[in-house]
Amino acid sequence: MTTKIKVLQVIPTLGFGGAETGCYDLAHYLFEKGCKSYIATSGGKLLKYVKKNKVKILRLPVHSKNPILIIFNALILSILILFNNINIVHARSRAPAWSCYLACLITRRNFVTTFHGTYNFKNNLKKFYNSVMLRSKLTIAGSNFIFNHINEKYSEYLNRKKKLRVIFRGINIDYYHPKNISILKQEKLIKEWELSSNKFTILMPGRLTYWKGQEKLIEAMNILIEDYNNSNFQVIVLGSDQGRKVYKKKLINLVQRYRLGSRIRFIDHCREMPLAYSLADVVVSASIEPEAFGRVSVEAQAMETPIIASNHGGSKETILKDKSGFLYNHDDPRKLAKILNDVIQLDQETLNEIGLEGRKNVTKKFDVESMCDSTLREYKKLLEIK
Repeated sequence: MTTKIKVLQVIPTLGFGGAETGCYDLAHYLFEKGCKSYIATSGGKLLKYVKKNKVKILRLPVHSKNPILIIFNALILSILILFNNINIVHARSRAPAWSCYLACLITRRNFVTTFHGTYNFKNNLKKFYNSVMLRSKLTIAGSNFIFNHINEKYSEYLNRKKKLRVIFRGINIDYYHPKNISILKQEKLIKEWELSSNKFTILMPGRLTYWKGQEKLIEAMNILIEDYNNSNFQVIVLGSDQGRKVYKKKLINLVQRYRLGSRIRFIDHCREMPLAYSLADVVVSASIEPEAFGRVSVEAQAMETPIIASNHGGSKETILKDKSGFLYNHDDPRKLAKILNDVIQLDQETLNEIGLEGRKNVTKKFDVESMCDSTLREYKKLLEIK
């Protein structure tokens, strides 16, 4: 009986990132399947979209890494767990995971984690801090890349009594669907972003941080002009600097140095990401560090837009190479420029065929419904519910 399942997901903030939207999607899915669903978080822009009649929100400072607050959160979570008779506690980040781990020890409830990133470490103390994600009865890896990373880097924290399971992250393929795009909204956004209808449009979504590779894309655009004499393009770098003012200034200076100011625009935010993808002829994910999953690659494919991505991490698993998209060595802007030049030369029919292959790929493997269903089945196994 799913009515016996009461799940508390704990996440630092409920924003628009992959971990956050996954938490949001699962919370509502659980309610639809007859479960009780709770989210503990410190806040976030996505909160206002949570259907309060379906998901109960508990506000706690679970974003904090302060040891005193971690213990405080553990005590409050213990009370909430007992009061609401919650039997699954699912942590989606390390700081709140420590609070959840302690709370589950106190209340003797099932502790679940999702390993959302590589959580790199330079010393044993940081490795110990990261290891909380493997102190659960069930650890979910969002890709085979993360599964292999855990086995390679954290083998001493794995044992047979605890389960490590790959559940691919998913997206809402109904939301990310080109058929739902409003022509009027497209025209409005084209005007707002000052896009030209006769130029090839390149979109790079993602927060502005060095490892997302915005510098590599800018370098590639300069090479595209110098080596290939190809300048009939416009680039949208879409993402907030999240306070990284120095890095954004560095990007702007690089654009100015290469005299690309008329071709590259920085946009902080787009409320409807499917709309942004619909304006692009190609999407680029130029991460210089491996993506744990590669949400941009999946979203682009769902929107039937060709994707070019770094050849490492989760992107290798989500893209059908040379069929739904293209891969290049992450540290090689010249290769990125070559692929971009080749893609720009493709006719519209070929671009459409690549897009259709991407949509089929995502529908088959990365639907949010599959992700949520697999997670619920794992919950039932923990509770021995058939």
